[in-house]
Amino acid sequence: MSGAINPFDSISGSDKILRAPYMLLLVLVVGSFAWLTSRLNLAIGMVLVVIPFVFIYLVFLFKRPVLGLYSAIILSFFLNGLYRYLDDIPFGLMMDGLLIISLVSVFFKQFHQKVDWIRANRDITWLAIIWFGYAMLELLNPELRSYGAWINGMRGVSFYMLLIIPLTLLLMDTNRHLTIFFYLWGILSVLVSLKGIVQNIWGVDPWEKAWLDQGGAITHIIFGKLRIFSFLSDAGQFGANQAYSALVAGILFFTEKRRRNKIFFATVALLGLYGMILSGTRGAISVPLAGLAAFVVLRKNLFVTISGIILLILIFVFFKFTSIGQGNQYIRRTRSAFDFNDPSLLVRLENQQKLKAFLATRPFGGGLGQAGVKAQRFLPNAYLSNIPTDSWYVMIWAEEGIVGLILHLLILFYIVGKSSWLIMFKIRDPILKIKMAALTSGMFGIMVASYGNQVLGSLPTCILIYVSMALMLNSEKLDAQLMIPSEAQITSESFK
Repeated sequence: MSGAINPFDSISGSDKILRAPYMLLLVLVVGSFAWLTSRLNLAIGMVLVVIPFVFIYLVFLFKRPVLGLYSAIILSFFLNGLYRYLDDIPFGLMMDGLLIISLVSVFFKQFHQKVDWIRANRDITWLAIIWFGYAMLELLNPELRSYGAWINGMRGVSFYMLLIIPLTLLLMDTNRHLTIFFYLWGILSVLVSLKGIVQNIWGVDPWEKAWLDQGGAITHIIFGKLRIFSFLSDAGQFGANQAYSALVAGILFFTEKRRRNKIFFATVALLGLYGMILSGTRGAISVPLAGLAAFVVLRKNLFVTISGIILLILIFVFFKFTSIGQGNQYIRRTRSAFDFNDPSLLVRLENQQKLKAFLATRPFGGGLGQAGVKAQRFLPNAYLSNIPTDSWYVMIWAEEGIVGLILHLLILFYIVGKSSWLIMFKIRDPILKIKMAALTSGMFGIMVASYGNQVLGSLPTCILIYVSMALMLNSEKLDAQLMIPSEAQITSESFK
């Protein structure tokens, strides 16, 4: 028995690959693939070069599944922009695959143990299951004409929610993970804003120019001025997401004591607001306005309440009753959001009347994924695909009917309502209160902005929202870790 191998001294395959000889071998393999790329078809060569890096990534992912969740957040910021450069690659499947592999990695991480699903057995998880179940029932909708449209529409509406919420509850259930989430979000937001600033100063690159020429210019060049979209899907998503980031970062600014951390969140907030302005998205201003109003209520502080109300009144008066800065295209366009006779608003109301007549006898909608411009790829001549939905809620109403819209709103308001109750009456740590108030205020701002634009279910906002939902309704556990040191040590690090 003296020659027996001690299983506790053995090295796993995922650890061996990190040793110098294996890394050297990997470099040689990558170099060989790079040489083949120059000799073979470019696409085949690219695949050969990428495979070793994918293998390395999967090794790390299966060792620490939380890496998959962080990767999904990062990918959500770049995914839609990649289509402008490589439109023949199905990037949408990358997000689906990444989230599914992350869930699989949880099982493999606990291969010889029982996965502790109690962490994910929360009301928010069941709400995600119910909402996804309704999306599945839409397959039985007699109005459904395209399964491809259903798959495409189902992703942002319910599928990502179903995967991300339990993953967040399982893998991001410590305050350290909450902090990483905020800083990762902030860094990505800064990159988005900087790209937008580059577009504003130096213009678009050849691939972005081609995208504009193929139809993007209709909505992104107004009176000869470019609406900045950065590397996100469009200006509407860019403006709303940057306003969302600015609001959350601006609130987090007050939780930090270290100067460098304050500078970081101040930078995120200021660049986010600047990005919102550059986008020319009028509805984006409702994110900080509605979010600030929600934050004032959540703080239950007289000084904060009075200050917030005064600030909101001043902003409203500035845009509604003055012409200050009217010569600036961004201020002028934002001010039009306060004009109830704006031609764009009247067209939207007219489209809603058309949908109202169509949906009067269709309580379950016209089919998931089949309404608005996005559906024209699958159903170019369908009635619903030729009526712009514009609003997120109008899209839900058109595709899933009044039944789906009511269910969706009930879920959203339940999440915001319960999170607000936890913040005001249950969470004891004052810093965590503000962090959760930032997430809740941000979500409420996005909910309000989603009436004017299809923001809530689009990347990257939907990924940030779904992660936030889980964190908001898991705040009592995070609070317990801060208030009772012994509890803080009993974490699920084996999962991470």
